[in-house]
Amino acid sequence: MGLQDALIYFPCIVVAIILHEISHGVVALWFGDDTAKKAGRLTLNPIPHIDPFGSIILPAFGALSGIPVIAWAKPVPVNPNRMRHPRRNMLWVGLVGPFTNFVLMFAAAVVARSLYANIANPFVPYTDLPLSFQIAFTFAVTNLFLGVFNLLPIPPLDGSSLLERILPEAWVPHWHRFRPYGMLLIFALVFFTPILRNLIEPLREDLVRFVVQ
Repeated sequence: MGLQDALIYFPCIVVAIILHEISHGVVALWFGDDTAKKAGRLTLNPIPHIDPFGSIILPAFGALSGIPVIAWAKPVPVNPNRMRHPRRNMLWVGLVGPFTNFVLMFAAAVVARSLYANIANPFVPYTDLPLSFQIAFTFAVTNLFLGVFNLLPIPPLDGSSLLERILPEAWVPHWHRFRPYGMLLIFALVFFTPILRNLIEPLREDLVRFVVQ
């Protein structure tokens, strides 16, 4: 990834993960839990959401070095005990994050498609295409990655909330004992196996075809 690509990608991923986290807090508030609101996390101001390592250092290093990029913001605080139906409501609180990313992906892809259709010579190198197109397309790809990544059923990713709700009650204590090792598994998948890349690349190719055709 070149410097220009990195400078575009970095703010795109920061914005995407912040909107992802805000969506959790908004839905939790809808179900009766105002913990995130009281903590000042239902704001577009990035400062309360930024995790120095997960939101800045790691994605910046990955974008500049070309290694796989993962990123996260500070988790929005949620208290299931304040919800009307904690077990059911927490499922939607968890899944709204990836859903938000997919909505943002679609919106950015539509914008990129419209911009691409108005480019006089679309056969120039990607880096010579208009900056507005590069930003819209990068934002679409970033949200695709975050949406799919967060649906993995590995704690603390949002997909694990779905798995927790369908596990038999007797298995839940064993699942909770596994949760502290989730991040180790995530790092192993991202940096040492092609699994995530093989999962996302076909979807990325579909996104490219939607934008340029």
